[in-house]
Amino acid sequence: MLPASESIATESLAPMPFDEVIESITEYVTKPLEIGEDALVTAGHTLVDSIGCALLALNYPACTRLLGPYVEGTVVPNGSRVPGTEFVLDPVKAAFDIGACIRWLDFNDTWLAAEWGHPSDNYGAILAVADHMSRVRRAQSSPPLTVQDVLAAGIKAYEIQGVLALENSFNRVGIDHVLLVKVASTAVISTMLGATSEQVGNAVSNAWLDATLRTYRHAPNTGSRKSWAAGDACARAVQLAQMAVRGEMGYSSALTAPSWGFHDTWFKGESVTLAQPLGSYVMENILFKISFPAEFHAQTAVEAAICLHPQVANRIDEIRRVTITTQEPAMRIIDKTGPLTNPADRDHCIQYMTAIGLLKGELTAADYEDDTANDPRIDELRLKMIVVEDPRYTREYLDSDKRSIGNAVQVEFTDGTSTEKIEVEYPIGHRRRRNEGVPLLLAKFESNVRTRFVDQQADRVIELISDSERFNQMPVDDLLALLTTA
Repeated sequence: MLPASESIATESLAPMPFDEVIESITEYVTKPLEIGEDALVTAGHTLVDSIGCALLALNYPACTRLLGPYVEGTVVPNGSRVPGTEFVLDPVKAAFDIGACIRWLDFNDTWLAAEWGHPSDNYGAILAVADHMSRVRRAQSSPPLTVQDVLAAGIKAYEIQGVLALENSFNRVGIDHVLLVKVASTAVISTMLGATSEQVGNAVSNAWLDATLRTYRHAPNTGSRKSWAAGDACARAVQLAQMAVRGEMGYSSALTAPSWGFHDTWFKGESVTLAQPLGSYVMENILFKISFPAEFHAQTAVEAAICLHPQVANRIDEIRRVTITTQEPAMRIIDKTGPLTNPADRDHCIQYMTAIGLLKGELTAADYEDDTANDPRIDELRLKMIVVEDPRYTREYLDSDKRSIGNAVQVEFTDGTSTEKIEVEYPIGHRRRRNEGVPLLLAKFESNVRTRFVDQQADRVIELISDSERFNQMPVDDLLALLTTA
């Protein structure tokens, strides 16, 4: 018989059930999901849009300088390609590069609830691993993964991230929302790599331990890390998944452990919960950024400002006040006064975005750069703006049947006259405006593709996505090959 002290130590190492949230995520990703037509079609649009956003980001040196192998000249057998580049990388670095490109311009789809975020960030990890796996399979004379496999993984990643966001506000305790990308991608990638249920739980538990501060999203520290944080989360997810399938241990009570678990450390003892069963709700209700790259709480404010542009463009000097009526989250996240020091600061300022809409009648990624920001009229307009909450906008923002993102803009002039109050409650990327939005979304993709590829290659890419059935059945490695510049 072992000494008592050794018996206790042995018992402490006995397997324990994972925390309920980790168990639920694990069960969801390891079981087949019946995917409806609406979810599958929307998933196709999210993938296409994500690729387009990544290609557009390659026009910005601040993004491209972060891409490529850490050691120049590194050759990776059956490596992962990064769309729009010649890079062939290991899946971890490729996940970083693809994720960073998708997210760089804040133009990819989004999800708003108690927490916000960008579920399409997960495609950084999914595409990198799917391409690598497909190339390895071909080398072994096995069939590669298809685009539809990527879409199925995307639906699950979106769902995990989005449902966790419904009632858990991580930003309120200072955690960056890319933690949810890390958790979702880790779960999905582990399954893609053939992990057992226990290995998935091990990987996901490690992801929860990786909560990071969101310091770089707020003044006075707003900076470009917010543009590559999602890529960082994707890379970490791939790393954790790979470690798990090789046998690395997990932490069964990562969330609930007294004193040192996630709940006690970050949530003051409150519990992280899944607000509803995991299915395909998030993908079906995802919010697309279609007309302009603006933080989504401000999308409808910019739309309203653009509507007012013809009435105010020639009267900028006569403006006395601009009133922006919005929801509580927008006031908390993007209501900014004072100097804005860089593009990352400007694209999260509702006053700046609204000013551009009023002045130019449009908003592009270039409008966050110094060349545009140096226009003195922008800050003069910002000084005349007030931001107020409409409690109804806040209620309907949180209403699961509506999920509106309401804003209104009204301009008053020095002569006592004013414009009408332009109110937009559902942005064009909302599910309620899908019929109106999808053609514009595809036009956005075409425009983004043509910023990177010459006509013949661009035409082939655009033609491919016009046939959804053919696109869905395409091998993933063939898609990534079509998107390279080598």
